[in-house]
Amino acid sequence: MAAMATVPGYSPSIWVRLCHALPRFDLTMQMRDNVFTPDSWEYQQTLLVLSSVSAIALVLSLLVILSFLIHYCCCHRSNAAREEEEEDDDGSGGRKGRGICCVTWVSVAAVMLCCVAIGVGFYGNSETNDGMYQLTSSLLTANYTLASINLLVSDTVAGLQQSVSGPLTSLEEVFGGNKPALVSTRSCRRLSERVASLLSSITLNRGASFRTAASGPAANESAARVLTPAPPSIAPTLTPTTSSLPSSFSPGWAANVLLVNEDYRWLAYVLLFLLDLVVCLFILLGLAKQARWLLILMTVLAWLALFLSWGSLGLETATVVALSDFCFDPNTFVVNSTHFNTGTSTEILDYYLSCSRRMTSPFQQLLTQSQRALSSIHSHLSGLERDALSRFPKAERPLREVQQMLNVTEGNFHQLVALLNCRGLNKDYFDSLKGLCHDGMEGLLYLSLFSFLSALAFTAILCSLPGAWRNFASDSEDYDDSDSESEDPFTSHQARRQTAVGSQRGALPPFYSYQGAGWTPPFSSAPPLPTPNTSSNGNPGYESLPLSDRQSPPPSYSPSMLTGCAGSQSRSNPARSRNMYSH
Repeated sequence: MAAMATVPGYSPSIWVRLCHALPRFDLTMQMRDNVFTPDSWEYQQTLLVLSSVSAIALVLSLLVILSFLIHYCCCHRSNAAREEEEEDDDGSGGRKGRGICCVTWVSVAAVMLCCVAIGVGFYGNSETNDGMYQLTSSLLTANYTLASINLLVSDTVAGLQQSVSGPLTSLEEVFGGNKPALVSTRSCRRLSERVASLLSSITLNRGASFRTAASGPAANESAARVLTPAPPSIAPTLTPTTSSLPSSFSPGWAANVLLVNEDYRWLAYVLLFLLDLVVCLFILLGLAKQARWLLILMTVLAWLALFLSWGSLGLETATVVALSDFCFDPNTFVVNSTHFNTGTSTEILDYYLSCSRRMTSPFQQLLTQSQRALSSIHSHLSGLERDALSRFPKAERPLREVQQMLNVTEGNFHQLVALLNCRGLNKDYFDSLKGLCHDGMEGLLYLSLFSFLSALAFTAILCSLPGAWRNFASDSEDYDDSDSESEDPFTSHQARRQTAVGSQRGALPPFYSYQGAGWTPPFSSAPPLPTPNTSSNGNPGYESLPLSDRQSPPPSYSPSMLTGCAGSQSRSNPARSRNMYSH
């Protein structure tokens, strides 16, 4: 096992240590080490073997579902026929009700487990997304720092070269007859070339080099535009030398790729959660409606969700194991990969990744020599301005240009010293490890738990669906039941069966089909209805008639009601009342 490098403030979590300690086997079942080497075929084989555990679990779940299908289809066929005969005899449907109740409780328990899994999955997806965005933000910040360092170096070197080829050459021509002034001017020229050479050797990321040929106001405007503080998301928009795209191995390129992949990953998991939720809703709806077409639909969706759950579990297992190997010793992989792709020395990488107080900066000597050279240039220019400027008025303009360029160079140099300190880049590196190895690792573990729980839930659902198919009524039975229930929704099932049996013997017409007691349908052989008896008060008596043969009694009016009605009619139309009573 490789020795773990020290990162200030960072330590692998307990989950990283547990996953890193898992045994590794290749396809030939030989033990392999757990060093993170993603380009190695042996290491990729170990990840394939670990992810194949989910395939084995999928096969086991399919065998369990197949055993339940055989149990319901073969062993319960005779029992189903016997239960139907018993239902026809007693008409209670008790066994069928108990079967539906058992299927319902199993399905509801599985749906509750699936809902718990969906909640866990949403939390894990959010944690993973937060960790990845913290990683990409740190990478973009580090890319901005590296780009700023390269830009400062290139602009400073370009300014010194411009001062050597322009104002200093003009000063040599002006001071050609004055030997002390000419010596000071040539010393400034040599020191400027020395500073440019020293600063050119400062390289942290060769892929993130920027334009150095620009000069004059255009170069200063570009430097001011790029060096303006900007959020990390704007850092990849810096203009490189060779093309408009970042280097093939730069923090900005890695951050952009991770952002795109993370967006697709987050969206894929959200769609998977919605699919599981829709399947659960269809299961509850199918159990409530007891419709076979809903049962077929939710069976197809449950199979799809089952395969997706086990497949996602395999991918998550391989990702968790690989991430634990990286997070257990991140410095080794970062140093080796960066040195191989960019050619940066391991001494520089160790300084920025560890940032120990006992380590000195690898650029300390270069910065010290550059600072001394700039101080010497400044002293020579001060002597020329004090001694030779009064005798050579033509040297005032080039001397002012050299002093202005020296001030810009000193300002860039101080910014460069601050950026070359290890604290800024080491903080970005620590934040990226925290986002990837803590939040990202925790989120992937929760996503693995979601996949496992949802796979168990859909396995239980698929095992209980054959029982629901056997207990659900067919479409024709549902149609017959709906017709009988439309007559009287408050009639019990047993009463409807007795009514159906009585209808076969002879159906009685409804009571509202009779128009009168003495009315006989034409061409009918049925005897006339009996005439109701007359009671003592003159009203027909209906007590001796059955309820189905009674007719509604005529309305009765009291004498006061008749007097009031006649009076109102006579007052409204006297002629009409006289004609009515004359008849």
